[in-house]
This record gives sequence, structure tokens and C-alpha cells, in this order.
Amino acid sequence: MATHPNLDPELRAGLGQMMTMPDLGLSRESLAGHRAQINAMLAAAPPPETDVSIEDRHVPGPEGAPDVRLRIYRPAGAETDRPGLYWIHGGGMILGIPEMDDAMVIQYAEELGAVIVSVDYRLAPEDPHPAPVEDCYAGLLWTAKNAGELGLDPTRLAVGGASAGGGLAAATVLLARDRGGPAVSFQLLVCPMLDDRNVTPSSHEFAEAVIWDRAANLFGWTALLGDRIGGDDVSPYAAPARAADLAGLPPSFIDVGELEVFRDECIEYAGRLVQAGVSTEFHLYPGAFHGFDGLVPDTELSRRAKANRLAGLKRAFRV
Repeated sequence: MATHPNLDPELRAGLGQMMTMPDLGLSRESLAGHRAQINAMLAAAPPPETDVSIEDRHVPGPEGAPDVRLRIYRPAGAETDRPGLYWIHGGGMILGIPEMDDAMVIQYAEELGAVIVSVDYRLAPEDPHPAPVEDCYAGLLWTAKNAGELGLDPTRLAVGGASAGGGLAAATVLLARDRGGPAVSFQLLVCPMLDDRNVTPSSHEFAEAVIWDRAANLFGWTALLGDRIGGDDVSPYAAPARAADLAGLPPSFIDVGELEVFRDECIEYAGRLVQAGVSTEFHLYPGAFHGFDGLVPDTELSRRAKANRLAGLKRAFRV
């Protein structure tokens, strides 16, 4: 991938300066080690310098399931009726915790004056579909029900996520529409993981990738769906690209890199949203790989991607 002719020059230089590249080497046996490594890195990181308050709260989960942990970020000050963002972390359906995104969501809280609620959903393969999306939906229900206590305006409640979290965000918004749940005002889908079928050109093209290649994607979807992956009976609440009808969804923002597995499914989903009458902003970042702005943040392209997401939220929140 580092020699791909379309790779952005600044990203190429950033990759070249790294001592080692991430090597997921995903297997059921390796997951515990990967999760422990993430936890250790987060534990060793210095606490963020911010006036944003951070609170962890356990709220009722889906019926018959454990409670769900929500990580709540509130800006300083006594203002109420703030905009709200319900955030879902990435990790291929198999990795991750809300703390991974502390720095990013703190920035959103500070710059938007928004309350952010980040959900710690159950992970596959220990808890396959529908556990992750049902946890996400249960947390959204609680957030909307308790908007007053949280100080957020329920008419300005967005749902967002990145990678697997972007796919879960899209699925959670579909559930809210179909179950008559909370009125979501906007969805922010950052390089979302949408389609278990892995049949698009980009899903085949990136057998080698910087972060998330075809094999990793197949592993993540198989962890979530088991032997149902790619079959005819996969729910759109597992793989939102399966949804037959996208009408009635909230205004949407989708972005994706040119050089990643998810490229074509994101392009198709954005097009289908527009065709269904959903106001949609879409960005395809040239020369960018999956998660580029997190791995190599100090480039023009990474700064532009972050600014575009923030601008999209500002428009949605009318701030």
C-alpha cells in the first residue's frame, strides 16, 4: 500500500516515518491480546486537559441483556438545550471501547457546545448480531428519554460513528426509523462498514491495506454473522447496505478514502440516500486509506477531513 501510485504524498511520508506499521493478524486467539493492548495504551495516556466533564453511567440494555455503559461528555457551563451527538466507536465489530475516541469527542463538545454520549456496546464474536446494534439502540433510547437531565435538545440529536461504528450508527438510525424510536436529526457516517457481502470492486482491490484489508473485513463480518455472512437472510440492522428502503432517514454525511475496502459500498450508500430523497453530503478523499486522519493526523488531507465533519455537524446543529 505504501507504494500505491495514488497514495497522497503527505500520507506516504507520514507512513515512512513510522517505526512499525500496525499488524492486526486477526484471529479468535489474538483478539484478547489486541483488546488488552488497546486498554494498556489508553491507561498509559495522560488524561485530557479539558473543562469538558466526563461521566460513565450504566443504563438499561436490551430486554434480557446486561446494562450498557455510556460515556457522557458535557461542556463546561450551565447551558441547557445543547445539541447532542450519540457516538459509536469503531473496531471492526470486534475491538474498541469509547475511551479510544476521547480526544475527538472532547473536541466536538468544546467546539460545538454539544453533549456527546458514547456507547460501549458488546463485541463479536462473543456477542454476535444483534447484540451490538441492540446495545447501541438501547443507549440511544436512554439518551433521548433523558435529554432534559443531560441538558441536550432532543430536536438536535445526531447519531454518528466511524468504521464499524459508522455501520452501527447507520443501523441504529434505521432501527429508530422502523421502530418509531427517537427522532434522529442527522447521521454522521465516517468511513462506515456497511456491507457484509464483500463483492464490490474495492472490497477485492484492497487485499493489502494499511489498516483494514479484505481479510480483516471478512474476519469482522464473520465474527458478527457467523456462517450467515454474504447469505440471503442478513438483516439490514446488521449490514445497512441490505436495507431495501432508505426513505425517511435524517440528513446524512458520509466520507471514505479512495484506497480502502469500504470505498464502493459507501459511494453506493450515499447515492441511494440521495435517490431516496435524503439530503446527503459525501466526501471521497483522494489518496487516503482507512483511518488515515487518525494514523497520520498532521497532513492537509487529514485536517480537511476533520474540518469537513465538524462543519457538517455545525450545519446540522445550527451553531
